[in-house]
Amino acid sequence: MKVIEKIRDASTEEGKVVFSFEFFPPKTEDGVDNLFDRMDRMVAHAPAFCDITWGAGGSTADLTLEIANKMQNTICVETMMHLTCTNMPVEKIDHALDTIKSNGIQNVLALRGDPPHGQDKFVQIQGGFACALDLVKHIRAKYGDYFGITVAGYPEAHPDVILNEVASLEAYQSDLAYLKQKVDAGADLIVTQLFYDTDIYLKFVNDCRQIGIKCPIVPGIMPINNYKGFVRMTGFCKTKIPSEVSAALEPIKDNEEAVKAYGIHLGTEMCKKILSHGIKTLHLYTLNMEKSALAILMNLGLIEESKISRSLPWRRPTNVFRVKEDVRPIFWANRPKSYISRTIGWEQYPHGRWSDSCNPSYGALTDYQFMRPRARGKKLHEEWAVPLKSIEDVQERFIKFCLGKLKSSPWSELDGLQPESKIINELLGNINSKGFLTINSQPAVNGEKSDSPTVGWGGKGGYVYQKAYLEFFCTREKLNSLVEKCKGYPSLTYMAVNREGTWMSNVGPGDVNAVTWGVFPAKEIIQPTVVDPSSFMVWKDEAFEIWSRGWASLYPEDDPSRKLLEQAQNSHFLVSLVDNDYINGDLFSIFMEF
Repeated sequence: MKVIEKIRDASTEEGKVVFSFEFFPPKTEDGVDNLFDRMDRMVAHAPAFCDITWGAGGSTADLTLEIANKMQNTICVETMMHLTCTNMPVEKIDHALDTIKSNGIQNVLALRGDPPHGQDKFVQIQGGFACALDLVKHIRAKYGDYFGITVAGYPEAHPDVILNEVASLEAYQSDLAYLKQKVDAGADLIVTQLFYDTDIYLKFVNDCRQIGIKCPIVPGIMPINNYKGFVRMTGFCKTKIPSEVSAALEPIKDNEEAVKAYGIHLGTEMCKKILSHGIKTLHLYTLNMEKSALAILMNLGLIEESKISRSLPWRRPTNVFRVKEDVRPIFWANRPKSYISRTIGWEQYPHGRWSDSCNPSYGALTDYQFMRPRARGKKLHEEWAVPLKSIEDVQERFIKFCLGKLKSSPWSELDGLQPESKIINELLGNINSKGFLTINSQPAVNGEKSDSPTVGWGGKGGYVYQKAYLEFFCTREKLNSLVEKCKGYPSLTYMAVNREGTWMSNVGPGDVNAVTWGVFPAKEIIQPTVVDPSSFMVWKDEAFEIWSRGWASLYPEDDPSRKLLEQAQNSHFLVSLVDNDYINGDLFSIFMEF
């Protein structure tokens, strides 16, 4: 979706403020991994979009394209990619645009770009563009209306025309006229350069309106995180620093925590003043740091740290090709990135009902599904690569995870047990101690308000429902006993399969079971999570493979613990169990006699 459309939609909601974050490509693999973890946390607060910079002289072009793709399709946030003219012939520009278009990205920030490292001035290369205006014209000419195009605005004029700390009136007006040319050529949004004097920004907005620029002008806010970085950035951008800001920073400039606290205070007050003038958009230059940006938004009452709103039980995709997707199998609830990677080639995605997907084929398992960020891999190694002498030691890992004593699991891409499973964590711990090794679960919910902090989704004004669900590994002996007991529980349905594909179930192969649904004003019933036998057979290969590639691989080749896990992999069944009585059912009672 285009960012401009999001902003226009938000403008129809009284009091709605749109905020967004900017990031830049880190220099190391660990830095990239950490950035994605940070993005994941920040995107949970529902920014309208996030943007990723291109890098001076196109120095991070390939990495920017890779990060933008993951932001849009794995983090699932509306992504805007910077694109500059520096060292970029038209062929490279088109390659970048074709790449993001094929990845479902619709938003570009068109810039001239800074000179390459070691050069003082921007120089147009042969076969390239001289300025952002040329780039805007090219994008509109070649790609029509597909892309939403954002351009930069400079409240104090472009740094190139600022001499002796200020631009002349003539230079400022010329810069405004050039900005209008960019908008007239097809740009539909302006994001400003950083500033610390809000009066300068407000004057800039008024000056733009006076010459006929009507599109939204989003203020770029850069929280002060440390003094040296602040001096370097404002020097590079030739940003005016109000005397009161300098006076406040001078006595604390060597105290990083005090500088950061002041930066949060200043950012908050700047935003308050901007919002009081009717501006309802904020763009935060994070410098890849989260605390200051989130603190400002919390001070403004735009987010709550303890309350994360969800439009669906899983993060809604932003890829233009799958924006209507609203149904998924529950099996990948804790591995959403794997699910996205295995369904990325579908021509259509389930909307309304799972059966609408026409039973598409899943992508094959590859190394990608078992790749982990280094920090997560390190955590897994610390918590799960312990000596295992018996199946009881294996059970102990699962029990500790369910009780919150471990923060990682080989079967989850997420951090710790999810909020709704914490409701039943002691019950989960109990059945794990009996040899039912749980990897997915949800409690029964009967008409909880949709803004509930633990089980809610879809926003305010609705009610959500869930059938109790458990997914676990157990031995054939325990499974046989469980199947026998299920005969006395008519509301329970189950599916079970081992690694070789031996199947046991009391449902038909085409019986799709909605296990989560919501009722909202003026909408059809939404059923975003289902149990589907065909998908379960696909998921079982991944679930069993995690025993070896996700856990056993943490040990040396000849380690006895590794052999024990491989034995468990080959001797256990994967079981999906649903209690269809979400009002009076008690899914855990069937385990009491074990």
